Formats: sequence, C-alpha cells, structure tokens
Amino acid sequence: MTTPSTFGLSSEARNLHWLLTNLVEEVPGILSVAVVSSDGLLLLSSDDDRNAQARDTRTASRGGPRGSAADLATVVSGIGSLTVGASKLMDSGPVKHTMVAMDEGSLFVMSISDGSLLGVHGGADCDMSVVAYHMALFVGRAGHVLTPELRSELCQNLETESTGSPR
Repeated sequence: MTTPSTFGLSSEARNLHWLLTNLVEEVPGILSVAVVSSDGLLLLSSDDDRNAQARDTRTASRGGPRGSAADLATVVSGIGSLTVGASKLMDSGPVKHTMVAMDEGSLFVMSISDGSLLGVHGGADCDMSVVAYHMALFVGRAGHVLTPELRSELCQNLETESTGSPR
C-alpha cells in the first residue's frame, strides 16, 4: 500500500489517513479498506495506486467508477443500507457491524458514529476476530473527529487526486 498524499490537509484528515494506513499495515490479511460517508461517497481508501491506474483506463473510455476502492465503497454503502432497512423491519436498534464470509475472503462493515461506514475486504487467510477488533479501534478513534467539515475536506481531497487539479 502506498501512503496517500496528505499535503495541505488538516491535522484531523492526516490523522485519519494515518489510522487507515496503520490498520492495513498492522492487520494481516486485509486487502482493501474504504471509509464511506452516510450518503455513499468514498472518503478514504487504502488502494490509491490501483485507483489511479483504474481511473486512467476507465475514465478515459466511459467515465466509470474510480477503481477498486470505489467498487468497495459501493458494496459497503449497499450493505449498510440493506442492514439498516433490516434493522428497522425487525425493530432491533442501530446496526453495529456486518460480516460476509465468502470462500475466498470476507467483507466487514462497521458503523461509525456519524452514519459513515468502515468497510474492510479481507483475504481468505485473515482472522475475522482480529480484523473486527482493529476495526472497532479505528471506529473508536475516528468517530469523534469525522465532522461534516472533515468529510467535505476528505471528499475534496479525493476529487483533487482523481482529477489532478489543485484545490
């Protein structure tokens, strides 16, 4: 994983980037991570290089998604929406986390206090309890700083990275 550019970002935004980088580097088996806003926008991602390559090939031809992180963000947002709907139907309170186990990997989605979601794609070899524990640590550390202003800054930063234009 490469570290995303944090030049010109607030200390809160740099801290969230650091937390995300730390999550990916310290937890074995994590393939990709995305933080998604409550309205489905990608805020932070762990695979900036792959995203840039995918953006270059996809946007040149049809203006499609920005790559694997955008794909993960879409899935995380959809799962978040489905589980909130299920929770309402079952009158069971807010959704805390969701896990999808597959033959060749796992998908974890955890709510952040402001309605944003943390999504982690883990490989077949990841220890689900370790991933969930570290996700909870991330959410505990990130939840109180993810303000509307910070979400706006993170969205603007991703847009700047994707277009290459200055802020």
